[in-house]
Amino acid sequence: MAYNQEALAETNIIKFKDQDFNSLWDHCLSRGQLFKDKTFPAEASSIGQKLLQGKGLSGLEWKRPQDLSRGPPHFILEGASKFDIQQGRAGDCWFLAALGSLTQNQQCLQKILMVQSFAHQYAGIFRFRFWQCGQWVEVVVDDRLPVVDNACLFVQPRKDNQEFWPCLLEKAYAKLRGSYSHLHYGYLPDALVDLTGGVVSSITLHSSLSQLLMVVRTAAAEGALMTCATPHGPTDEAEVMANGLVSQHAYTVTRAEQIPYRRGWEQIICLWNPWGNTEWRGRWSDRSWEWQETGDSWKSQLHKNKEDGEFWMSCQDFQEYFSCLFICAQIPITLDRGNMLRERWSSMVFRNQVIRGNNAGGPKDAHYPFSVHEHTEGTNVVVSFTVPGMPPSEKAEDEKFPLNFQVFKSKFQRFGERLPSTFFSQFRNAAQGINYKTKCNFTKSFHLSPGNYVVVPSARRGAAEFLLRIFLKMPDGDRSLSSNFSLRTLKESLAEPGSQESIFYRYAQQGTDIDATQLQNLLNQELLTGPPGDTFSLDECRSIVALMDLQVNGRLNQEEFTRLWRRLVRCQQVFQNVQKSPGVLLSSDLWKAVENTDFLAGISISTELLDLVTLRYSNSAGRVSFPSLVCFLMRLEAMAKTFHNLSKDGKGLYLTEMEWMTLVMYN
Repeated sequence: MAYNQEALAETNIIKFKDQDFNSLWDHCLSRGQLFKDKTFPAEASSIGQKLLQGKGLSGLEWKRPQDLSRGPPHFILEGASKFDIQQGRAGDCWFLAALGSLTQNQQCLQKILMVQSFAHQYAGIFRFRFWQCGQWVEVVVDDRLPVVDNACLFVQPRKDNQEFWPCLLEKAYAKLRGSYSHLHYGYLPDALVDLTGGVVSSITLHSSLSQLLMVVRTAAAEGALMTCATPHGPTDEAEVMANGLVSQHAYTVTRAEQIPYRRGWEQIICLWNPWGNTEWRGRWSDRSWEWQETGDSWKSQLHKNKEDGEFWMSCQDFQEYFSCLFICAQIPITLDRGNMLRERWSSMVFRNQVIRGNNAGGPKDAHYPFSVHEHTEGTNVVVSFTVPGMPPSEKAEDEKFPLNFQVFKSKFQRFGERLPSTFFSQFRNAAQGINYKTKCNFTKSFHLSPGNYVVVPSARRGAAEFLLRIFLKMPDGDRSLSSNFSLRTLKESLAEPGSQESIFYRYAQQGTDIDATQLQNLLNQELLTGPPGDTFSLDECRSIVALMDLQVNGRLNQEEFTRLWRRLVRCQQVFQNVQKSPGVLLSSDLWKAVENTDFLAGISISTELLDLVTLRYSNSAGRVSFPSLVCFLMRLEAMAKTFHNLSKDGKGLYLTEMEWMTLVMYN
C-alpha cells in the first residue's frame, strides 16, 4: 500500500484510451486530414439511449464548428467566461455549474483547457484534462458536434462570439463518462473534484447570515469553486417556479456582499444559472425595487439588468430556497468558529487502494491510522474517499457509493499493523461526523480529541478500488509568528464578519472614502502589530492609493478598499510562505514571491527586471520588508495589466506625451 504524508501532487498525465494527442495531431497535419475519433464516434452510441428516446431527434447530424458558425469559429475569444456556457438538452447542470465556477479561477481553468485554436495548425482535434482518483487524465476528442436544425444539441456557443470551448469540453467529459447520457443528472461534488482534484466541503445553510457571507466572500477571494442546488419540485423534471428559480437544478455561486440598505445592512449573494437565462424574480433580482434603496455607488457596481443568467438575491432567501452549498478547494473549508481557508492542514494520501467485499474473499480489516496531536477548535479531521467513475447501472444497489467507512479511536499506530478481531466488536463506538456521499466521492468531517485513530473502510459488494485522503488541521502553535513585527492573521481581519466595512468606516472621511494619510494609519494600526519595525510610509500609501484608485480622485471608496484588502491578505500569505526566517524575506527570493502570488498568474518577470526591482525594493542588507513587498507585487500587477490594456498587438505601445506622463507620474 502506498502511503504518503505529503500533499497530493500532480502525477504523470494518463492518456485516456491510450490516445496521444501530439501523435494524432501530427498524423492529421501531415496528411491534410481532419481527425475522426473512432473511440467516441459521431454516432448515436456516443449520445446514449437515455437522451435519444422520445427527444424528437430524427434530424440529428454531426457537424464541425466551421460548418455551424456564421463567421470563423473560436476556441476562446477574449478570455473564457461562464457567460460562454449555455446548457443544452442534457441534464448536466451539475457539471456546467461547476465549470461556470471554474471560469472564475483562470489558473485552474488552464489546467483543463490548455492553449488550443481553430486557426493555428487546425486538424479537428482537441484535448482536455480531468482529475480522476489522484491523477490527471487527458481526453482527446474530434470537434464533430451533434446538431439538430443546425443548432448544437447540447452546450451551445454564444451567438455573438461563437466560442466553442464549452461544447468541446462537454464532449470530452461525456467521452470520459461513456456517453452524453451519462451526463444526464449527476452530483455536484463529483464534477467539482473532477475539475480540480480538490476536496469538497458541504456548507450548512442553517448558519448565521454573517457566517455564510464570510465563507462565500473568502472562498471567492481565494479562487475556490462554489456551487449550490435547489431541492426537488413536485415532479422529477426541472421546472421553472413562480419565483424564477428552477427546481432540482444546480447554480454557480460567484460572490457575496454586505451592502447598506435603508438604515442597516443587507447580505446578498450572486448566483448564475447554466441555462444562460431564467433568473430569480424576488428581492434583489435585476428588476427589484430594493436596488433603489441602496447607495448609488453600490448599485452602479453590482446591479445590472441583463438576461444573462446571473442575479443577486438576499442570503436569507438563499437559505430558504436552496438545499445545499458546496465549496471545493485544495484544503477543507468549514464554517465552525470562523475556520476558513487561512487554516493550515496536513494531508495523508493512500493511492490505488483495493478492499475486498463480503462476497469477494480476502481480508476485511484494512485500516489507515492517523493521530490528532493537539486540541484544535471546530472541525479538525476530514476523511475523503474517491472511487473511479463507473457507467450507470440498471440496479439501484450498483448506483450507491461502493464503500462505507468508520473512524475508531485506537492504541494501534503503525501502518499495516493487523488489528485483533476484538477491535471490530459491535460495542466499540465509531466517531460520528458530518458527511456527504455521491457516486464517486464520500467525505466526512470530524471534531476529534487528541489521540490515535484508524479509518476502517468496508466494501458493499465485491472488490472496490479507491483513493483515500485524510486531512488533519494543524494546531494553532504551528501557525504562530515571531518577529520584530507580526502580521495579523486572516482570521483576525478579513474573515471576521463585516470587519472590512467596520475598519474602512472607522478611518473613512465622512464615511465615504479614505486618502493616503488615513490609509497609512489604517494599515499600520490594523495590519501590523508588535514592537516598532517596518511600517507603511506615507509615500508607499500614496503609491498604493494611485494603483487602486479607479475613479482617479486620490482616494479609495469602500469597493476599491475591498479589492486592496484582498491583495494585502494574499501578500501577507506570500510573505509568510517565502520568508527564510520569521519576519525576514531576502531579495533573492523575490522571484518566489511572484510565483506564489495568485493575482500575478500569467505575469512573467525577466532576470534583468528582477535585478532592477531588487535594487528598488530591498535594503542594503538585501532584505525586503512587508510594506515593500506589497508595493512591488501590486505595482507589478498594475503595470502588466496596463500594458495589455493599452497594447493593440500585445507587443508594444504607442502613447502620446500626455498619456505617458499621466501613466508614469500618477499610476
